[in-house]
Formats: sequence, C-alpha cells, structure tokens
Amino acid sequence: MIDEQLIHIIKRKTGAHSLALGERIQTLWSGYGQIFRATLYGISAGNDALPVVIKHVRWPTPKSHPAGWTSDLSHQRKVRSYDVECAFYTTYASRLRTECRVPQLMAIENHDDELLIILEDLDAAGFSVRKYRLSLKEIDVTLRWLAQFHATFLGAPPNGLWPVGTYWHLDTRPDELRSMSDEPLRQAAAKIDGILSDATHQTLVHGDAKVANFCYARRGSGVAAVDFQYVGGGCGMKDVAYFVGSCLGEDECERLEYDLLQRYFGYLKAAIVTLGGDVDARAVEAEWRDLYHVAWVDFHRFIKGWTVENWHTADYSERLKRQVLDNIQKGSV
Repeated sequence: MIDEQLIHIIKRKTGAHSLALGERIQTLWSGYGQIFRATLYGISAGNDALPVVIKHVRWPTPKSHPAGWTSDLSHQRKVRSYDVECAFYTTYASRLRTECRVPQLMAIENHDDELLIILEDLDAAGFSVRKYRLSLKEIDVTLRWLAQFHATFLGAPPNGLWPVGTYWHLDTRPDELRSMSDEPLRQAAAKIDGILSDATHQTLVHGDAKVANFCYARRGSGVAAVDFQYVGGGCGMKDVAYFVGSCLGEDECERLEYDLLQRYFGYLKAAIVTLGGDVDARAVEAEWRDLYHVAWVDFHRFIKGWTVENWHTADYSERLKRQVLDNIQKGSV
C-alpha cells in the first residue's frame, strides 16, 4: 500500500511510535493515489490507539482520465485541487462550529511528487453511514450542514482556495464546453457563470457537495463532510442545487424544491443570527432564492459537455434551462 519511507514520515509527523495499516477506502480519481485507514499507537498515554484516515496523493505517469480526457490542464486542475484542500484544512476548517462537522486535521506532508493528508477517522467519531439515496430527515440534516457552512463564510475572501469554487466552474472546463452539442446553452454559459459570480452575497462553497461526500451518524441524527478539493468563492445555491440533484430523482427534485429551499433558508437565517455580524439574512435569502435555478442550469451545462450519459436528462432540467435562458434574453435575471 505504502512504502517504509512514507510510514516513517507518518510516524514522524504524528508522533506515533508505530502504526497498523487498515483497509483501502477508495482510489483517487484518475489514478492520483488512494485513501486508506490506519491506526496510530503511542501518541499519548490516554489515547494509545488512534484511528485515522490517510489521503495519499501521488501524481500519475502518464496522466490519464477515465472519460478519455488527457491534458495538462486536467492535471494542473487536480494538482491545484489538493493544494486547495490543504489550505482549507489548515486555515478555514477551525472556523466551523460543531454543527458543521469536518474531520480534524492531524498532519500534512508534501514529499517530492507525493502528498499525505492525515485526518481524523469519521467512522470512529460516529459518522459511519454512507448513503446514495436519502430520507427527508437525512436531506434535512445535510441542508443544515450546508447552511452552517455558508453562513460561517459569508463575505470571506477565498485566500488560498479556488477564486470561484466547484469542480465544474466554467473557466476550468474549456474541454467540456467545446464538447457541448446544446448550442443555446453553450452560448449562454459565460452569462450564467457571471450571474452567479456577480451575486452581491458571496460565501465559500464546498464545491463537490454530492451525497457521497457526506458521512452520516446512525438514524440520520448528524452529518459530517469530506473532500474539500474544490472549495472556493461562490453563491451557496451551487452547493444546494448540486446536493439535491445528487440524492433525488428529477421528479422528486421538482416536487420537493419549495420545501427543501424553505428548510435550507430557515437554517441559513438561524445560523446567520447565531454567528452575529451585520449580514442581512433576508437580503441573502432574497438574492439566493432567485439564483437556485441558475445554479442548477450551470451544473447542467457542465454535465451536457462532460458525458453523453447526462445525469439530468428528464424534463425538469431542460425546463429550467429554457426558463433561465429566456430570463437572460429578457434581462430579468
């Protein structure tokens, strides 16, 4: 799994006397490494066996992509994403309240063409459930997490992060834009991106807030998030639209849209009040509600260029696309 030199680095960075390697959780996208569990021993007398998760990044040669892309731009985007993740854990994660749980950082080590990020094991912390379809209760606690995250970073500059968050941001996806066959949407892509980027109320977005990046407590009573490679500046609706689309079918997305936004904005306003400051929660809600469909169509644009097998192929996404394009033409958005 890893060689003796990296084991030595892990022990040196954490102060462990020894470690036991555990299961591999997953390989990283496009062959960029792996995530695995380990148990550290001897860090302290009161916590002799400490379970951790280690993200081991290694730049592959040759560079390749499962969907067929092979470009230096793709490689540089991935390299930058790991720098961003390190910046998030070292600089921003400590600002989050307990209601917005993320794994605690233990150590980071850059070693030649490899990177180690050593994190708390969320399974051991009580967040051991992984889901791909969610109950309404589980959706609710995740929307609360997103609201807490967005409220915490309202107005925060994305120093060290992506200037514009999300892995599908237009400026980082020229290949996918060129591959689109939907010409009206392609022509409007820059305008859609600009509407979201020019919103008065900006925050930090998780950037990859799909259901697979959330870890749930049993019975859906709590949630924690992982994978902060694409965190950066943006409108919070990008995360909300992407999350909802990742865990519900399109018919449910449409049917539950009003209710889910009510829940999210209720949590957002409560979090803004709790955190204090001079942010006008009603103004944030008024602006962001109008941008939910724009954010949905922004991701729809990426998907239509990324793969022929569109994630959103039902009428809902196409109707939202036509609605947003019509509003752009009228100048009402």
